[in-house]
Formats: sequence, structure tokens, C-alpha cells
Amino acid sequence: MEWLHVFVLAVIQGLSEFLPVSSSAHLILPSQLFGWPDQGLAFDVGVHLGTLVAVVYYFRRDVWKMLVAFFKSLTGQKSVDACTAWFIIAATVPALVAGLMFHSLIETYGRSMLVIAATTMIFGALLWVADNKFQQQKKIPDLTLRHSVFIGLAQAVALIPGTSRSGITMTAALMLGYSREAAAKFSFFLSIPVILAAGSYKGVELATADFAVRWDMVLTGVVVSALVAIACIHLFLIWLEKIGMLPFVIYRMFLGLALFAIYFATGS
Repeated sequence: MEWLHVFVLAVIQGLSEFLPVSSSAHLILPSQLFGWPDQGLAFDVGVHLGTLVAVVYYFRRDVWKMLVAFFKSLTGQKSVDACTAWFIIAATVPALVAGLMFHSLIETYGRSMLVIAATTMIFGALLWVADNKFQQQKKIPDLTLRHSVFIGLAQAVALIPGTSRSGITMTAALMLGYSREAAAKFSFFLSIPVILAAGSYKGVELATADFAVRWDMVLTGVVVSALVAIACIHLFLIWLEKIGMLPFVIYRMFLGLALFAIYFATGS
């Protein structure tokens, strides 16, 4: 990797992890358009760590309240924050189970640009339907176990590259009648255990791998992806009620068409 690759890929990760636009669709573009090499396992772990740091830092007060409430709930003390914490766990289980069961299958057959282009557009259209055809009144305190599991099952679908984890979880929440802000916040909360699990899995791979690592580049990737992700979360929550999901839907349509064009132009 070169330093230009480090900055560009870290920015892409910081933006696409939380916006409903598919990180895999974006991370495939530099290699296809410019012939950039694979960023490597260590860098991949690093930028995921950066986005994890970002979401935990941004929602540090909410995360702390949920953690405290969760442990209090083990002694019988119930609260909205405790319920939210338990619902996050319930919504995370389907993705973890699906990841363990289908990881090899997805790695083998799901990384095709054709698959990513199709899912980018299909789930982009579904996001538009969810944002326009369903009432959006519920807030996070209105969450139920059934709704959490439904959103969690949607999150499991995001294992298919191009779907967008944040996009599909927001889509599911909007379909259940949650407001845009509530859908986005719950999606961000769900990212914490998922990124932590994925990062831990890749971290184990990294610990047992036998190759040299440019730790200066990895650390730069952590910092850049974290800073970009913090700004992304902040601006997204500000703009969401004003602009809705349509700009992201339109962007996904153009991105999908671009990926299709590259696929048929290059034959791969």
C-alpha cells in the first residue's frame, strides 16, 4: 500500500460504515478502477477499530447508561436503557449465527462485483420504499423484542456484500414504523457489537498470520477512519430529518449502475 491508499480507504471506511450506501461497494472500486492492491488484514482490522471507536465515543453517554442499566437488570432492576441493551443483544444474535454458518460461502460467492452491484440497487430501492410508504412515529423506548429480532434478521442479510448493514437495519426499522432518527440511532447502536465481533475474528486471524505489518499505516487508518466516522454520524443525524433517505437511494442507483458498467466492460 501507499499513503494515498491509506487515506482514501480509511475515509471510505469511515463514511460507508454508517451511511446507508454499502461499504463493500465502495471498497471494491479503487482496486477495479485504479488497480490498487488489497489493503491487507491488518489495515482492515485497523479501520474497523477506528469506526468502533467513533461510534462508542459519539454515543458514549448512551453506551454508558445502557451498560450500567444492563448490569443492574441482572439484579432485577428494569429500565428503558436496560431493555434497549437487551434488545441490542437480541438483534445481534442472528448476524453472529449467520456469520458463523455462511462466512465461507459468502467469501467464495458473494464478493463478485455483479452481486455487489445488484444488491446495492435492490436494497437501495427497498430503503426508498421503507422511507416513503410507512408511518414513522415510534421511538427507541417503543422497541420490543419482536421488532429487535426482525431488525436483527435484516442485519444478518447484510452479510451479503452490497446490502449495507446500516442501510438494511434502518430499512427494517422504518418498515416497523420507527422514526428516521430512531432507526438511525438503533442501527448505530447495533454496529458496536457487530464491529467488535468482526474485528475480534479478524484480530485472531491477524495474530496467527505470518507477514510483516506497516503499523504506522495501520495506526493512521485507525485515526482517519475514526475522525471521518465521527463527523459522518454527527452530520447524518442532523441532515436526516431534512433530506430523508432519497439522496442515498439515488446515490446507490448510480453506484450500482457504475459497478454494472465496470463489470461488463472488464468482464470481471
